[in-house]
Amino acid sequence: MKQIKTEEAVGMVLCHDITQIIKGVTKDAVFRKGHVVTPEDIPVLLSVGKEWLYVWEKEEGMLHENDAAEILCAMCLGEHMERSQAKEGKIEITAARDGLLKVKREALKAVNGFGQMMIATRHGDFPVHKGDKLAGTRIIPLVIEEDKMERARNMAKELTGGRPLLELKPFLPKKVGIVTTGNEVYSGRIKDTFTPVVVEKLKEYGGEVVSHVTWNDDDRKVTASILEMIEQGADVVVCTGGMSVDPDDKTPLAIRNTGAKIVSYGAPVLPGAMFLLAYYEKEGRKAVIMGLPGCVMYAKRTIFDLILPRVMADDQVTGEELAALGEGGLCLNCPDCTFPNCGFGKGH
Repeated sequence: MKQIKTEEAVGMVLCHDITQIIKGVTKDAVFRKGHVVTPEDIPVLLSVGKEWLYVWEKEEGMLHENDAAEILCAMCLGEHMERSQAKEGKIEITAARDGLLKVKREALKAVNGFGQMMIATRHGDFPVHKGDKLAGTRIIPLVIEEDKMERARNMAKELTGGRPLLELKPFLPKKVGIVTTGNEVYSGRIKDTFTPVVVEKLKEYGGEVVSHVTWNDDDRKVTASILEMIEQGADVVVCTGGMSVDPDDKTPLAIRNTGAKIVSYGAPVLPGAMFLLAYYEKEGRKAVIMGLPGCVMYAKRTIFDLILPRVMADDQVTGEELAALGEGGLCLNCPDCTFPNCGFGKGH
Protein backbone atom coordinates (compact mmCIF):
# COMPACT_ATOMS: atom_id res chain seq x y z
CA MET A 1 0.00 0.00 0.00
CA LYS A 2 1.25 3.49 -0.79
CA GLN A 3 -0.07 7.03 -0.53
CA ILE A 4 -0.59 8.99 -3.72
CA LYS A 5 -2.12 12.33 -4.76
CA THR A 6 -5.67 11.84 -6.02
CA GLU A 7 -4.96 13.54 -9.35
CA GLU A 8 -2.17 11.01 -9.97
CA ALA A 9 -4.23 7.93 -9.07
CA VAL A 10 -5.78 7.14 -12.47
CA GLY A 11 -5.34 3.43 -13.17
CA MET A 12 -4.49 2.65 -9.54
CA VAL A 13 -6.43 0.14 -7.39
CA LEU A 14 -8.01 1.51 -4.21
CA CYS A 15 -7.12 -0.46 -1.09
CA HIS A 16 -9.94 0.97 1.02
CA ASP A 17 -13.54 2.08 0.65
CA ILE A 18 -14.23 5.79 0.07
CA THR A 19 -17.25 6.94 2.09
CA GLN A 20 -19.51 9.86 1.34
CA ILE A 21 -21.44 11.37 4.24
CA ILE A 22 -24.30 13.80 3.63
CA LYS A 23 -26.21 14.46 6.85
CA GLY A 24 -29.73 13.13 6.66
CA VAL A 25 -29.19 11.82 3.12
CA THR A 26 -26.48 9.17 2.88
CA LYS A 27 -23.52 7.50 4.53
CA ASP A 28 -22.15 4.90 2.16
CA ALA A 29 -19.15 4.04 0.06
CA VAL A 30 -18.99 5.81 -3.31
CA PHE A 31 -16.01 3.64 -4.27
CA ARG A 32 -15.19 0.19 -2.94
CA LYS A 33 -11.87 -1.43 -2.21
CA GLY A 34 -10.52 -2.87 -5.46
CA HIS A 35 -11.97 -0.11 -7.66
CA VAL A 36 -9.68 1.04 -10.50
CA VAL A 37 -9.62 4.84 -10.51
CA THR A 38 -10.72 6.49 -13.77
CA PRO A 39 -10.35 10.13 -14.89
CA GLU A 40 -14.08 10.65 -14.23
CA ASP A 41 -13.59 9.57 -10.62
CA ILE A 42 -11.14 12.36 -9.74
CA PRO A 43 -13.72 15.18 -9.27
CA VAL A 44 -15.90 12.87 -7.18
CA LEU A 45 -13.00 11.88 -4.95
CA LEU A 46 -12.01 15.52 -4.46
CA SER A 47 -15.62 16.44 -3.65
CA VAL A 48 -15.64 14.04 -0.70
CA GLY A 49 -12.40 15.54 0.62
CA LYS A 50 -9.96 12.93 -0.66
CA GLU A 51 -6.89 14.80 -1.87
CA TRP A 52 -4.69 11.78 -1.11
CA LEU A 53 -5.48 8.11 -1.59
CA TYR A 54 -4.08 4.79 -0.43
CA VAL A 55 -3.61 2.50 -3.39
CA TRP A 56 -2.87 -1.16 -3.13
CA GLU A 57 0.73 -2.25 -3.10
CA LYS A 58 0.98 -5.69 -1.53
CA GLU A 59 3.58 -5.79 1.23
CA GLU A 60 4.86 -9.04 2.70
CA GLY A 61 3.76 -9.64 6.29
CA MET A 62 0.96 -7.05 6.26
CA LEU A 63 -2.79 -7.63 6.20
CA HIS A 64 -5.49 -5.40 4.75
CA GLU A 65 -8.25 -4.26 7.14
CA ASN A 66 -10.82 -6.63 5.63
CA ASP A 67 -8.52 -9.64 5.99
CA ALA A 68 -7.73 -8.69 9.59
CA ALA A 69 -11.43 -8.24 10.36
CA GLU A 70 -11.99 -11.80 9.13
CA ILE A 71 -9.53 -13.06 11.75
CA LEU A 72 -11.28 -11.11 14.53
CA CYS A 73 -14.67 -12.39 13.36
CA ALA A 74 -13.43 -15.98 13.41
CA MET A 75 -12.30 -15.48 17.02
CA CYS A 76 -15.85 -14.49 17.99
CA LEU A 77 -18.22 -16.49 15.82
CA GLY A 78 -20.00 -19.31 17.67
CA GLU A 79 -22.92 -21.58 16.89
CA HIS A 80 -26.33 -20.02 16.15
CA MET A 81 -24.71 -16.83 14.84
CA GLU A 82 -24.54 -15.12 11.46
CA ARG A 83 -22.05 -12.62 10.10
CA SER A 84 -22.01 -9.82 7.56
CA GLN A 85 -19.57 -9.38 4.73
CA ALA A 86 -16.56 -7.22 5.47
CA LYS A 87 -17.33 -3.58 4.70
CA GLU A 88 -14.80 -0.81 5.29
CA GLY A 89 -12.88 -3.25 7.46
CA LYS A 90 -15.86 -4.03 9.72
CA ILE A 91 -17.83 -7.25 10.22
CA GLU A 92 -21.01 -7.50 12.29
CA ILE A 93 -22.25 -10.65 14.05
CA THR A 94 -25.95 -11.26 14.72
CA ALA A 95 -28.00 -13.89 16.51
CA ALA A 96 -29.49 -16.63 14.33
CA ARG A 97 -31.89 -17.67 17.10
CA ASP A 98 -33.13 -16.62 20.53
CA GLY A 99 -30.81 -17.47 23.39
CA LEU A 100 -28.52 -16.34 26.20
CA LEU A 101 -25.39 -14.51 25.11
CA LYS A 102 -22.18 -15.48 26.87
CA VAL A 103 -18.98 -13.45 26.46
CA LYS A 104 -15.50 -14.69 27.35
CA ARG A 105 -14.65 -11.43 29.07
CA GLU A 106 -11.01 -12.11 29.89
CA ALA A 107 -10.21 -13.05 26.29
CA LEU A 108 -12.18 -10.09 24.91
CA LYS A 109 -10.23 -7.69 27.13
CA ALA A 110 -6.93 -9.30 26.13
CA VAL A 111 -7.59 -8.97 22.39
CA ASN A 112 -8.71 -5.37 22.72
CA GLY A 113 -5.59 -4.69 24.78
CA PHE A 114 -3.31 -5.58 21.86
CA GLY A 115 -3.98 -2.19 20.28
CA GLN A 116 -4.89 -1.36 16.67
CA MET A 117 -7.75 -3.88 16.77
CA MET A 118 -11.14 -3.99 18.44
CA ILE A 119 -14.09 -6.25 19.18
CA ALA A 120 -17.18 -4.55 20.60
CA THR A 121 -19.99 -6.74 21.98
CA ARG A 122 -23.28 -6.24 23.77
CA HIS A 123 -23.42 -7.28 27.43
CA GLY A 124 -23.12 -10.98 28.13
CA ASP A 125 -25.45 -13.02 30.39
CA PHE A 126 -28.48 -11.36 28.83
CA PRO A 127 -31.16 -12.80 26.53
CA VAL A 128 -31.07 -11.90 22.85
CA HIS A 129 -33.52 -12.48 20.03
CA LYS A 130 -32.98 -13.75 16.51
CA GLY A 131 -31.61 -10.92 14.39
CA ASP A 132 -30.15 -8.96 17.31
CA LYS A 133 -26.70 -7.51 16.76
CA LEU A 134 -24.14 -9.22 19.02
CA ALA A 135 -20.75 -7.79 18.07
CA GLY A 136 -18.70 -5.78 15.60
CA THR A 137 -15.01 -6.25 14.71
CA ARG A 138 -12.39 -4.23 12.89
CA ILE A 139 -8.79 -3.02 13.00
CA ILE A 140 -8.02 0.66 13.45
CA PRO A 141 -5.42 1.27 10.68
CA LEU A 142 -5.88 0.24 7.04
CA VAL A 143 -3.21 -2.45 7.33
CA ILE A 144 -1.74 -4.35 10.26
CA GLU A 145 1.11 -6.77 10.87
CA GLU A 146 0.10 -10.37 10.18
CA ASP A 147 2.24 -11.47 13.12
CA LYS A 148 0.33 -9.20 15.50
CA MET A 149 -3.00 -10.67 14.42
CA GLU A 150 -1.62 -14.16 14.87
CA ARG A 151 -0.45 -13.36 18.40
CA ALA A 152 -3.87 -11.99 19.27
CA ARG A 153 -5.54 -15.10 17.87
CA ASN A 154 -3.26 -17.41 19.87
CA MET A 155 -3.87 -15.43 23.04
CA ALA A 156 -7.64 -15.73 22.57
CA LYS A 157 -7.38 -19.48 21.98
CA GLU A 158 -5.29 -19.90 25.12
CA LEU A 159 -7.79 -18.00 27.28
CA THR A 160 -10.90 -19.68 25.84
CA GLY A 161 -9.55 -23.20 25.44
CA GLY A 162 -9.97 -22.86 21.70
CA ARG A 163 -13.61 -21.84 21.93
CA PRO A 164 -15.11 -18.70 20.33
CA LEU A 165 -15.24 -15.52 22.40
CA LEU A 166 -19.04 -15.50 22.01
CA GLU A 167 -21.52 -18.27 22.80
CA LEU A 168 -25.27 -18.28 22.23
CA LYS A 169 -26.91 -20.80 24.53
CA PRO A 170 -30.45 -21.76 23.48
CA PHE A 171 -33.26 -21.66 26.01
CA LEU A 172 -34.46 -25.11 26.99
CA PRO A 173 -38.08 -26.26 27.43
CA LYS A 174 -37.81 -26.79 31.17
CA LYS A 175 -40.52 -28.18 33.43
CA VAL A 176 -41.26 -25.90 36.37
CA GLY A 177 -42.95 -26.39 39.72
CA ILE A 178 -44.27 -23.44 41.75
CA VAL A 179 -44.73 -23.48 45.51
CA THR A 180 -46.77 -20.52 46.73
CA THR A 181 -46.46 -19.83 50.45
CA GLY A 182 -48.18 -17.58 52.95
CA ASN A 183 -50.90 -17.95 55.57
CA GLU A 184 -52.87 -15.10 54.04
CA VAL A 185 -52.98 -16.74 50.59
CA TYR A 186 -53.53 -20.28 51.90
CA SER A 187 -56.47 -19.17 54.04
CA GLY A 188 -58.03 -17.23 51.16
CA ARG A 189 -57.81 -13.87 52.91
CA ILE A 190 -56.03 -12.43 49.84
CA LYS A 191 -55.85 -13.46 46.20
CA ASP A 192 -52.66 -15.00 44.85
CA THR A 193 -51.34 -12.34 42.47
CA PHE A 194 -47.76 -13.61 42.65
CA THR A 195 -48.05 -16.87 40.71
CA PRO A 196 -49.50 -15.31 37.50
CA VAL A 197 -46.50 -12.96 37.29
CA VAL A 198 -44.07 -15.87 37.58
CA VAL A 199 -45.96 -17.92 34.99
CA GLU A 200 -45.82 -15.08 32.45
CA LYS A 201 -42.08 -14.61 32.91
CA LEU A 202 -41.48 -18.34 32.52
CA LYS A 203 -43.40 -18.33 29.23
CA GLU A 204 -40.88 -15.88 27.76
CA TYR A 205 -38.28 -18.65 27.83
CA GLY A 206 -40.44 -21.68 27.07
CA GLY A 207 -40.91 -22.82 30.68
CA GLU A 208 -43.87 -25.15 31.29
CA VAL A 209 -45.53 -25.13 34.72
CA VAL A 210 -46.22 -28.78 35.52
CA SER A 211 -47.14 -28.45 39.19
CA HIS A 212 -48.41 -25.75 41.54
CA VAL A 213 -49.28 -25.96 45.23
CA THR A 214 -50.15 -23.38 47.88
CA TRP A 215 -49.17 -23.81 51.54
CA ASN A 216 -49.29 -21.88 54.75
CA ASP A 217 -46.00 -20.94 56.38
CA ASP A 218 -45.13 -24.53 57.28
CA ASP A 219 -41.55 -25.22 56.23
CA ARG A 220 -42.00 -29.01 56.38
CA LYS A 221 -44.83 -28.94 53.85
CA VAL A 222 -42.84 -26.64 51.56
CA THR A 223 -39.77 -28.90 51.74
CA ALA A 224 -41.87 -31.96 50.97
CA SER A 225 -43.52 -30.28 47.99
CA ILE A 226 -40.20 -29.17 46.51
CA LEU A 227 -38.79 -32.68 46.75
CA GLU A 228 -41.96 -34.20 45.32
CA MET A 229 -41.89 -31.87 42.32
CA ILE A 230 -38.26 -32.72 41.63
CA GLU A 231 -39.04 -36.43 41.93
CA GLN A 232 -41.84 -35.98 39.39
CA GLY A 233 -39.45 -34.41 36.89
CA ALA A 234 -39.38 -30.67 37.56
CA ASP A 235 -36.15 -29.04 36.32
CA VAL A 236 -36.85 -25.82 38.21
CA VAL A 237 -38.81 -25.14 41.40
CA VAL A 238 -39.83 -21.57 42.20
CA CYS A 239 -40.97 -20.67 45.71
CA THR A 240 -42.90 -17.43 46.14
CA GLY A 241 -43.38 -15.64 49.44
CA GLY A 242 -41.91 -16.16 52.89
CA MET A 243 -38.46 -14.86 51.97
CA SER A 244 -37.97 -12.10 54.55
CA VAL A 245 -36.54 -12.38 58.08
CA ASP A 246 -39.95 -12.23 59.80
CA PRO A 247 -40.66 -15.13 62.23
CA ASP A 248 -43.44 -16.45 59.96
CA ASP A 249 -41.26 -16.49 56.83
CA LYS A 250 -39.72 -19.95 56.61
CA THR A 251 -39.17 -20.51 52.89
CA PRO A 252 -35.34 -20.22 53.09
CA LEU A 253 -35.36 -22.88 55.83
CA ALA A 254 -37.61 -25.10 53.72
CA ILE A 255 -35.27 -24.85 50.72
CA ARG A 256 -32.21 -25.50 52.86
CA ASN A 257 -33.84 -28.63 54.30
CA THR A 258 -34.14 -30.19 50.84
CA GLY A 259 -30.39 -30.75 50.95
CA ALA A 260 -29.82 -28.43 48.00
CA LYS A 261 -26.58 -26.46 47.79
CA ILE A 262 -27.35 -22.83 48.61
CA VAL A 263 -25.44 -20.52 46.26
CA SER A 264 -26.67 -17.42 48.06
CA TYR A 265 -29.48 -16.20 50.25
CA GLY A 266 -29.42 -12.52 49.42
CA ALA A 267 -28.23 -10.63 46.36
CA PRO A 268 -26.88 -7.06 45.93
CA VAL A 269 -29.79 -6.12 43.66
CA LEU A 270 -32.71 -3.78 44.23
CA PRO A 271 -35.45 -4.82 43.77
CA GLY A 272 -34.65 -8.36 44.85
CA ALA A 273 -32.26 -8.36 47.81
CA MET A 274 -33.98 -11.32 49.56
CA PHE A 275 -33.49 -13.68 46.60
CA LEU A 276 -32.32 -17.26 47.18
CA LEU A 277 -30.65 -19.53 44.63
CA ALA A 278 -29.87 -23.20 45.18
CA TYR A 279 -28.89 -26.24 43.14
CA TYR A 280 -30.26 -29.68 44.02
CA GLU A 281 -28.51 -32.88 42.96
CA LYS A 282 -29.23 -36.27 44.50
CA GLU A 283 -29.69 -39.80 43.17
CA GLY A 284 -29.61 -38.72 39.55
CA ARG A 285 -32.08 -35.86 40.04
CA LYS A 286 -31.01 -32.30 39.32
CA ALA A 287 -32.98 -29.10 39.74
CA VAL A 288 -32.61 -25.36 40.29
CA ILE A 289 -34.53 -23.94 43.26
CA MET A 290 -35.25 -20.23 43.53
CA GLY A 291 -36.85 -18.36 46.41
CA LEU A 292 -38.43 -15.16 45.13
CA PRO A 293 -38.91 -12.06 47.29
CA GLY A 294 -42.23 -10.21 47.21
CA CYS A 295 -40.93 -7.45 44.92
CA VAL A 296 -41.13 -9.83 41.95
CA MET A 297 -44.90 -9.64 42.30
CA TYR A 298 -45.17 -5.88 41.75
CA ALA A 299 -41.87 -4.46 40.41
CA LYS A 300 -41.49 -4.48 36.64
CA ARG A 301 -37.89 -5.74 36.70
CA THR A 302 -36.03 -7.47 39.53
CA ILE A 303 -33.28 -9.97 40.30
CA PHE A 304 -35.56 -12.65 38.82
CA ASP A 305 -35.22 -11.06 35.35
CA LEU A 306 -31.43 -11.24 35.63
CA ILE A 307 -31.19 -14.86 36.78
CA LEU A 308 -34.14 -16.58 35.06
CA PRO A 309 -32.66 -16.40 31.50
CA ARG A 310 -29.49 -18.06 32.74
CA VAL A 311 -31.42 -20.79 34.53
CA MET A 312 -33.49 -21.47 31.40
CA ALA A 313 -30.32 -21.79 29.30
CA ASP A 314 -28.61 -24.20 31.73
CA ASP A 315 -26.00 -21.58 32.59
CA GLN A 316 -24.95 -22.18 36.19
CA VAL A 317 -24.73 -19.06 38.34
CA THR A 318 -22.01 -18.74 40.98
CA GLY A 319 -21.95 -16.80 44.22
CA GLU A 320 -19.15 -14.66 42.80
CA GLU A 321 -21.30 -13.73 39.83
CA LEU A 322 -24.20 -12.80 42.09
CA ALA A 323 -21.88 -10.63 44.16
CA ALA A 324 -20.70 -8.86 40.98
CA LEU A 325 -24.27 -7.73 40.28
CA GLY A 326 -23.90 -5.03 42.92
CA GLU A 327 -22.48 -2.62 40.34
CA GLY A 328 -25.45 -2.00 38.09
CA GLY A 329 -27.79 -3.83 40.45
CA LEU A 330 -29.83 -0.75 41.32
CA CYS A 331 -32.96 -0.44 39.18
CA LEU A 332 -33.84 3.24 38.73
CA ASN A 333 -37.58 2.54 38.26
CA CYS A 334 -37.72 4.71 35.15
CA PRO A 335 -41.22 5.91 34.16
CA ASP A 336 -40.73 4.26 30.76
CA CYS A 337 -38.89 0.98 31.32
CA THR A 338 -36.43 0.12 28.54
CA PHE A 339 -34.92 -3.02 30.10
CA PRO A 340 -32.76 -4.75 28.95
CA ASN A 341 -31.60 -1.67 27.02
CA CYS A 342 -30.41 0.02 30.20
CA GLY A 343 -27.72 -0.40 32.85
CA PHE A 344 -29.69 -2.64 35.24
CA GLY A 345 -27.69 -5.76 36.05
CA LYS A 346 -24.73 -4.84 33.83
CA GLY A 347 -21.96 -4.29 36.31
CA HIS A 348 -19.27 -6.58 34.91
